[in-house]
Amino acid sequence: MFDFILSWLILIPFIGILIILGIPKTQVNAIKLCAFVTSLVAFIYSLFLFVLFDNSTSKFQFLEYLEWLPSLNLHLFIGVDGISVFFILLSTFLISVCILTSWDSVVKYEKEYYICFLSMGALLIFVFSVLDVLVFYIFFESILIPMFFVIGIWGSRTRKIKAAYQFFLYTLIGSVLMLLAIFLIYFEAGTTDFQLLLNVSFSEKKQIILWLAFFASFAVKVPMVPFHIWLPEAHVEAPTAGSVILAGILLKMGTYGLVRFSLCLFPDGSVYFTPLVYLMSIIAVVYTSITTLRQIDLKKIIAYSSVAHMGFVTIGIFSLNLQGIEGSILIMLSHGFVSSALFLCIGVLYDRHHTRMIKYYTGIAQVMPLYTLFFLFFSIANLGFPGMSSFSGEFLTLVGAFSSNTLVTFIACLGMILSAAYSLWLCNRILFGQLKIHYISNYLDMNKREVAVLFPLVICQIVVPDAPVAVNATGIPPAHEERLPVIVGFGFTVTAVTPTQPLLSVKVRFAVPNDTGVNFICFVFPDIG
Repeated sequence: MFDFILSWLILIPFIGILIILGIPKTQVNAIKLCAFVTSLVAFIYSLFLFVLFDNSTSKFQFLEYLEWLPSLNLHLFIGVDGISVFFILLSTFLISVCILTSWDSVVKYEKEYYICFLSMGALLIFVFSVLDVLVFYIFFESILIPMFFVIGIWGSRTRKIKAAYQFFLYTLIGSVLMLLAIFLIYFEAGTTDFQLLLNVSFSEKKQIILWLAFFASFAVKVPMVPFHIWLPEAHVEAPTAGSVILAGILLKMGTYGLVRFSLCLFPDGSVYFTPLVYLMSIIAVVYTSITTLRQIDLKKIIAYSSVAHMGFVTIGIFSLNLQGIEGSILIMLSHGFVSSALFLCIGVLYDRHHTRMIKYYTGIAQVMPLYTLFFLFFSIANLGFPGMSSFSGEFLTLVGAFSSNTLVTFIACLGMILSAAYSLWLCNRILFGQLKIHYISNYLDMNKREVAVLFPLVICQIVVPDAPVAVNATGIPPAHEERLPVIVGFGFTVTAVTPTQPLLSVKVRFAVPNDTGVNFICFVFPDIG
């Protein structure tokens, strides 16, 4: 049953699509039920992926191989490690949430709508499990197609067509350079297999060129300032479920690519451009936080806050130490839940009153107490309140950044203060104050379906399961060679480091594996050997 678990996980959404295609368009309830059951089965099946995952090794697991173009030395490998397994879980979970939250809000082209989301679920699993750079690019860009239709067809306003094209063109143009870089890698190494490329050493000049090409694609997806213009527009025009999938998963594809490919394949380029990434990240954190304070549209507030949080992620990734990378992964996972929940809360108001302007929603706490509890909880989680998973990620990121660059850390702390400012400001404007009954006279609290959608996201913020990612520490002299188990989860992380000297003085390099295992990072102690 679990011999080809990844293949079945990818096939389940496609099986659901085939069943939906056979259902007449008039049977809308049957289409909805089939889509939800399919997504739920995929999520439950992905839990087995997590349960069967071996925490004691850094090797890729559940490996599957398919002959593709043997004459060109191109083959399809899929597998997961301790990082990608979490993003697969996040993808299957949020796809189910998106389908459930769209139950009453989608009233046209229902069959096509649910086909788009199921296809995105399958493509996302491919993105986070494929171990070939060229195939990764194909599925990385394939996500654009169903998302383009979701924004352009089921968007909320007349500007949805412009927003859809803006989203499509921005991300596609950025990825052209990545495709050219992949061709260069193929002609240089003779393969695009990620596991084999870990053993290939590119010259420093080539690493710089290749890193820039990959970064052009990933920076647009994140998005980083100044490539963020498309995101607020796409969020505003997209339906609620589209905003959930966009903020919860699609933004993480860019940062996942930075961790998976940019750091591992081009370590010299990563070190060379770290000051540039720091500069872009702190501008993103401060500028977008200040911009958030000026917004009057509910969706734009959450959209700009997402850009700020992604700035924290890139700071953690390019701190080039264990705590920073751990913290960035934790922020990605936490933000996937928090931003999705906030967009769902905004969707609750929009479905009732068909406006997202803040000025119409003052004093909601007086008439929607259940909604108030959920919105206040997720707003507090968004600002990184202690006890929430987002706090753990931001804390670790700042620890990692402090060991690398203290100035960047202090500026990032300013961003945390601003995040508290716009989160509390938003709560104050919406939840409290005098009701404006001349604008909205009929208030209806959350129904059972909406509570059922949001409650699991609450659990994801307060429950702290162990989620290990094993990392081999090779390259250390034999007398000091030990395994560094990296614990990454929805809470504080624990790292076992050889106690030879303080952690802050550890130099970081990126290891090349001697076997089929993936050595993510390697610690070299300067006073040894």
